[in-house]
Amino acid sequence: MISFSEKINKQQALDHMIQENWIYIESLLSQVNEAVETQGWKATKKATKEIAWIVSVNAAERTFVTILPDEEGQPNGPQATLSLDETVHQNAQRHFTSARKQKNKNKGAIDALEETKVKLKTAQKKETKAEATGKLNRIKRSKRFWFETHRWSMISGGHLLVGGKDAKGNDSVVKKHLSVNDLYLHADIHGAPSCSLRSSQGFIVDQQKPAHIPDDIPAFRVADKLEDSTLDEDKLLEAATMALCWSRAWAGGGSHGTVYSVKPAQVSKTANTGEFVGKGAFIVRGQRKWFKDLDVQIGIGIVAINGVPLLMGGTPNTIKNICSRYAILAPGLTKKEQLANKIYKNTGLITDDILGILPGSGQIIEDYGIFSPPKKIEQEEE
Repeated sequence: MISFSEKINKQQALDHMIQENWIYIESLLSQVNEAVETQGWKATKKATKEIAWIVSVNAAERTFVTILPDEEGQPNGPQATLSLDETVHQNAQRHFTSARKQKNKNKGAIDALEETKVKLKTAQKKETKAEATGKLNRIKRSKRFWFETHRWSMISGGHLLVGGKDAKGNDSVVKKHLSVNDLYLHADIHGAPSCSLRSSQGFIVDQQKPAHIPDDIPAFRVADKLEDSTLDEDKLLEAATMALCWSRAWAGGGSHGTVYSVKPAQVSKTANTGEFVGKGAFIVRGQRKWFKDLDVQIGIGIVAINGVPLLMGGTPNTIKNICSRYAILAPGLTKKEQLANKIYKNTGLITDDILGILPGSGQIIEDYGIFSPPKKIEQEEE
């Protein structure tokens, strides 16, 4: 704002000084005009270098910059640009018009600043209110992560586990996302999803956590190569539990179930003689590794993936270890649409993203900031 005011005052002062030094300006304009007509611009420009009153000459614009006289009539006043094609009055008027335009800009800038202050204040109020209720800032994104088209989870060590949502998804998981070092998992129930536990692909901790992600939300980035690609017994057990929860075991209301795992080479679309392999189904040959008596419970927690807040499913222990805001679910009677709506109202997460994580109707076993505000918020309000 200071620069705007200075420009306005300077232009207005030049307007007055040009008119106050009318005779001097008129004489100077006449002399320069005559020199240009008789000697040309090149010679005139060279000659003006010896004149203390003239700073520079612009032949293209037919202007020159002069130093106006101070109170003692010496060339120590402010500089003014004079046009050879304008009278003294027109030159003065140009500076006056410039000052008026600058004044309008000044007013526009002040109005814009006030409007920005109001918008900022409103945004800050919304952000404060959202923080108080535990809601997250919604991130607009052009497309979802590829793994969101499937069931997905993060296994200890950051490994990505994906499972098909339907027959087409099962085919996609096996054909596109099951490599030689990965492991294939399937619940011992008809129609269960084909799952791939990736050995190298997954998530790593985001070392530069985005500013819009709250402190209580862990941040990760998608990684195509994890430092530790080992798939040990504990990781397999986690993945097996998720494979079971994604199957019909959840809708069946059972509390326990069985899952097996095999190497990718044991999974095939080639049927035995006289058999038929339908869409989304596979033939598994050879020895299987069994995981029996697994609990049908799932944890859901809020994480940030590449700066996008998301609800993530996982085993209860894994989610508790990773997330500050989480809930534990078991099969129940509350429809998943109702559960998703409660989560949306409390967190601000997108309903479609939430529905993709919930395995079905359920009941809430534990809740820490998913279906109700985080405990720390409740304590502050008390």
